Amino acid sequence: MEYALEVKNLCKKYDNFELKNVSFNLPKGMIMGFIGENGAGKTTTIKAILNIIKLYSGEIKIFGLDNLKDDKKIKEEIGVVLDDMFFPEILTPNDINSTMKSIYKNWDTKMFYDYLKKFSLLPNNQIKTFSKGMRKKLEIVTALSHHPKLLILDEPTSGLDPVARAEVIEIFQSILEKESCSILLSSHITADLEHIADYITFINNGEIILSKTTNELLDKYGIVKCTEKEFKKINKKDYIKYKKTKYEYEVLVENKKDFKSKYNISIIDKITLDDLMVLMIKGEE
Repeated sequence: MEYALEVKNLCKKYDNFELKNVSFNLPKGMIMGFIGENGAGKTTTIKAILNIIKLYSGEIKIFGLDNLKDDKKIKEEIGVVLDDMFFPEILTPNDINSTMKSIYKNWDTKMFYDYLKKFSLLPNNQIKTFSKGMRKKLEIVTALSHHPKLLILDEPTSGLDPVARAEVIEIFQSILEKESCSILLSSHITADLEHIADYITFINNGEIILSKTTNELLDKYGIVKCTEKEFKKINKKDYIKYKKTKYEYEVLVENKKDFKSKYNISIIDKITLDDLMVLMIKGEE
C-alpha cells in the first residue's frame, strides 16, 4: 500500500504536555479523520507535519519524502487549513489570488474564482468585512486552488452552518475523486467524519489510542447496556471500557458478534464516534 503521509514515533515535549510516540499512516486517495478532545495533541501533530514546530524526534514522510529535508518540494503539493490560520484583514480575495499565483506553480485562478462564486465571497471586499464562516470558506478555497495532492485540515468546518458544512464536505469528496487527493481532517464534528472518512485516528493525552478503518469501528464496535448484576458476569478481557450511569452500565466492546455469541445478548447498540470518544476517555477499565 502506498501512503500519502507516514508518521512514526513522533515525540514532542512541552512543560505541560507531551506527544508520545505518535504513529499512523494515511493511504493515498483516502480521508483520515483525526479525533480527540481539546488539548489531546491534534494541532501539535499537524504543526509538526507542516514543520511549523520543530525540535521533535521521530520520522514524518509525505509521499515518501522526508518532511524536513524536502520541505520546499513537499509544500507545493499540500493544501492547508489551520484552526488558528488567518489572512490580514485588509486583503481582498483578489489580493490573495495575486499573491498565491507567485507562490504556487499550479495555482488555478479559474478554480479560485469559481469557488468564490460558489460560496458567495465577493472578490473585491476586504476580509475584515467577512463573517467568521466566510473567512473559513476563503481559507478552504485558497487551500484547494493549487491542486494539492494532500490536504491537511484542522477544524475546517468550524464556524460554518450546517448547509455550508455540507457544501464543503461535498467539495472535499469531489476533490478526492477528481484530483486523486488524500485528506487528513481534524474535526470535533464527528458526525461529518462518519460519512466521509475512510480511517479514524484517535489521539488522547498525546498518545494514539486507535487507528482503524471507519467501517471497522462503526460495524464491529458496540455498546452493551446492562444492569450491575449482568455487568459483573462480563469478563474484563471482553470489553474495552465501561461507564456507570444512574440506571445502567454502558460497556464498550470491540466485536459485537463475538460478544453476542459468548454472552447470549441479542441487542448491542451501534456506536457513534462521539460515543467512542466519551467512553474511551471517560470510561473505566
